[in-house]
Amino acid sequence: MNALTPTVIVSELDRYIIGQDQAKRAVAIAIRNRWRRQQIPGELRNEVAPKNIIMIGPTGVGKTEIARRLAGLVKAPFVKVEASKYTEVGYVGRDVESIIRELTEISINMVRAEHAAEVEAKAVEAAEERLLDLLIPAADWSDDDTDRTEQRRRTREKMRRKLRDGALEDRPVELKVEERLVPVQIFGAMGMEQMDVDLQNMFDKIMPGQSRDRKLTVAEARHVLMGQECEKLIDRQKVTEEAIERVENSGIVFLDELDKVAGRESGHGPDVSREGVQRDLLPIVEGCGVATKHGMVHTDHVLFIAAGAFHVSKPSDLIPEMQGRFPIRVELQALTRDDFVRILTEPDNALTKQYQAMLATENVKTKFTKTGIREIAEMAALVNERSENIGARRLHTVMEKLLEDVSFRAPDPSIGSVLVDAKYVQEKLKDIIADEDLSKYIL
Repeated sequence: MNALTPTVIVSELDRYIIGQDQAKRAVAIAIRNRWRRQQIPGELRNEVAPKNIIMIGPTGVGKTEIARRLAGLVKAPFVKVEASKYTEVGYVGRDVESIIRELTEISINMVRAEHAAEVEAKAVEAAEERLLDLLIPAADWSDDDTDRTEQRRRTREKMRRKLRDGALEDRPVELKVEERLVPVQIFGAMGMEQMDVDLQNMFDKIMPGQSRDRKLTVAEARHVLMGQECEKLIDRQKVTEEAIERVENSGIVFLDELDKVAGRESGHGPDVSREGVQRDLLPIVEGCGVATKHGMVHTDHVLFIAAGAFHVSKPSDLIPEMQGRFPIRVELQALTRDDFVRILTEPDNALTKQYQAMLATENVKTKFTKTGIREIAEMAALVNERSENIGARRLHTVMEKLLEDVSFRAPDPSIGSVLVDAKYVQEKLKDIIADEDLSKYIL
């Protein structure tokens, strides 16, 4: 984390996201401030609150992608939720705590995977020894019989070499596998998730797992044994403690569609619950303790990144307490034709590169010319102007329609290569673009 300066974070985000420099700078500073807080000694560290962010901008301009890529870059637990979800019929305020429970589960899985990677070498050795025990059942040989002991050792080493060379992958073995019974599924009322978890755990203890013999191939058995050996080597308590610590100090919650709950109260209809949703979200944004099945998780230093188009409402329509908890506000710009051209060519995961890689698996060479990419960008921008502006997501629909015929016929070896230039794009999309009504439904 020491090496992830704001400049480095922005440059890494630039590899996948075009433009939106202001938003990138804001999230980079927020992440760096987390590291700075950890360096502060004494009680002052706990007084430094996270600088939560509201991203304002239309759909498809990169709000979610910035948050998701940021979390992946710093290896932080990340969860995305829609604020409008909590305005549904039957909503109960306590359901917002499920955000933190889900974030905790994600963190547990992340830390467990990291610990499993650390013990993988030992787990591989242990699994190999157990496979050899299955392949060479123990014989009734006396330990003091030197000749037979040496013979057994040579046989085992010979089998080990075959096992490592992959010569025994399809050989059947019989393995005892533990199976957990799930006879009861607890369904509780909304707002009672923790009670449901406690009841489910109680039933798990009452009805423990059962073991039964299964016939598996060596390849299948190795996978099962690896999982079993990793579980033996991993300290579950340490995983839980580290995961909760990571949530509390590094967790990121992306709160989408905040504008949907920011409208002024009308006194009737679906708007009635909007301010109530904000007040229910407020405690976890301010900082509180949430009970999970892994223990208490405190949200005081979880980073919240909210987003919304704010076409109808404004951030100032949020209740004052919520506004105060999101001090940083950045506006993301709508994407232009030039942005579309850059999106199609510059990022490491550009759509053109994705389609080239996919079609290459069918031995089809696809080349996009500059004029072809410019024409694709023009088409996408044109459809966005005519109908709903969905930003860069329009490129997905245009590209899929553009290469639909090639994708369908790709297994045919006669195709060979495809040149996507301006003429090709115009021929494939001219009928749809010409018919404005049709383009609304297809593109």
